[in-house]
Amino acid sequence: MNKITNSQKKLLLAVHLLFASIMLGSMVIFLVMNITAAGTRNPELFQACYAVMLVLARSSVRASTIGTVVTGVLLSVLTHWGLLRYYWIIAKELLTVAAIGIGMVGIYVWTLKAADLSGRLGMDALHDPAFLANRVYLFAGVVFQIVSLAGMFLLSVYKPWGKRARR
Repeated sequence: MNKITNSQKKLLLAVHLLFASIMLGSMVIFLVMNITAAGTRNPELFQACYAVMLVLARSSVRASTIGTVVTGVLLSVLTHWGLLRYYWIIAKELLTVAAIGIGMVGIYVWTLKAADLSGRLGMDALHDPAFLANRVYLFAGVVFQIVSLAGMFLLSVYKPWGKRARR
């Protein structure tokens, strides 16, 4: 496959960073909403936090994840980096697979359940074991996402471990 020009690479990298930033920003908003919902005694605010998270899970989280993966694969394939040439890229790919599973599937499902239960039960959801367990899963998933995304950013900047040996 033909490699791209330096200006095309920079444009593709800028789009990749934009999608990755939206993804990280969405997770920070999820964290703030989780903390707000856990600390409030206002039923409207409690329900609104989960409703906002559901809107984000259905929109910006999905779009930014897809955009980041597509542009990341294109950057690997269309430049000298390759998909499997460097250990740091392989580490990013493994983190990406985990992030897709946790972010697009787990966080969506946990947010959907939290929005449903908080909408139906209101503040009484805080006495429902299913809601409480789900809230822990959602919080843990968000924290994992933030840590893995930050790790991917760091891997991209520092590029540790070098090139794989050719066979």
